[in-house]
Amino acid sequence: MLSYEEARQVVIEQVGKKRASRAAVGVSVWDALGWVLAQEVITDREYPPFDRSTRDGYAVRAKEIAPGAGLKCVGEIKAGDTVSEPLVAGTCVQIMTGAAIPAGADAVVMIEHTKRERDVVRFERAAHSGQNFVPRGSEAAAGQIILSPGMRLGYAELALAAQVGAVELQCATRPRVAILSTGDEVVLVDETPGPFQIRNSNSVSLAAQIRIAGAEPVILGNAADRVDDLGKKIERGLKEDAMVLSGGVSMGEYDLVEKVLKAMGAEFFFDAVAIRPGKPAVFGFCQGKPVFGLPGNPVSTMVTFELFVAPAIDLLGGAEARPMPVMEARLGEALNEKPGLAHFLPARVEWRGLAPEVKALKWQGSGDIAALAKANCFLVVPANREKIEVGESVSVWLRKDVV
Repeated sequence: MLSYEEARQVVIEQVGKKRASRAAVGVSVWDALGWVLAQEVITDREYPPFDRSTRDGYAVRAKEIAPGAGLKCVGEIKAGDTVSEPLVAGTCVQIMTGAAIPAGADAVVMIEHTKRERDVVRFERAAHSGQNFVPRGSEAAAGQIILSPGMRLGYAELALAAQVGAVELQCATRPRVAILSTGDEVVLVDETPGPFQIRNSNSVSLAAQIRIAGAEPVILGNAADRVDDLGKKIERGLKEDAMVLSGGVSMGEYDLVEKVLKAMGAEFFFDAVAIRPGKPAVFGFCQGKPVFGLPGNPVSTMVTFELFVAPAIDLLGGAEARPMPVMEARLGEALNEKPGLAHFLPARVEWRGLAPEVKALKWQGSGDIAALAKANCFLVVPANREKIEVGESVSVWLRKDVV
């Protein structure tokens, strides 16, 4: 049985081998958050386009500044002002953050380090050339590639595109991922369940996770525990870029997912992973499409999606697979888990200053959504660990939807 690290790498390798280039679509810079770029973005001029002050203060010639020195202030420059006159020796000019520094000046002295008496400014300390300004073209040259195809667009990348006037961006079309739940016990979320039925919460959580991962969910509803119904709905799902099934992957008589997929020609790369929750996770290809069979218990579904489906969506969307958002934290309460499987425990990490501390939450197993809703992370217990004492460093896998 594969470890979760090995299984995740199998997904990345196999999906990476078979992914194809995606068509591009124009997306407004206002709407492109989370999309994958499919073009080069090039600067339209130097950045900054002028020597730019980073402080409110006085533009000076650094060699003229010493403690107690006084210079006549001959003007004021605010951000956006046209600056054409050079700074004359023996003078200074008041300047605001973001304003252009006049020719002849090579430093800005912060206003906090000066005293002004009418038009004379006295300086409390020496200055050095290059102090408190950004030279023209030091951030980017004209015609420079600043964003490349395959980059995922976050707020900084979008701001950079906007700065150079790229108001519409060519982005890779988002993958479409079919979602199918299984089980006679499952009813729609807007239905009233019988005494021994449950609402289809997995389709809701999977749709949310798919959107967060950068794809479009295609909801196929629920398949009954019958080969014909399951096969018909899987056929529909295989028309999309990938398919995720929840439930029907364990060893019971009515766990039919693998059986039906095999009959449709699926090739499986694993059908179990050494983790709890989520051990009976399945990954393969069927009719050229990646297919994931995830356990039906809700927390198992969520964990295995993030471990195995999320990196596949990255690759299908034209980007590289992002690493798991794991950090180290101090354990706040001792743990005693059964060895042999890696555990993903719902937990909360809190920061005491800059030092994170994590505690596992009390939960009732992989069906306990209420416990996970209180968690902001999973505490990862390695398969070879049993007892972990308070104060030890442990791995924390952040829930990227809430942290």
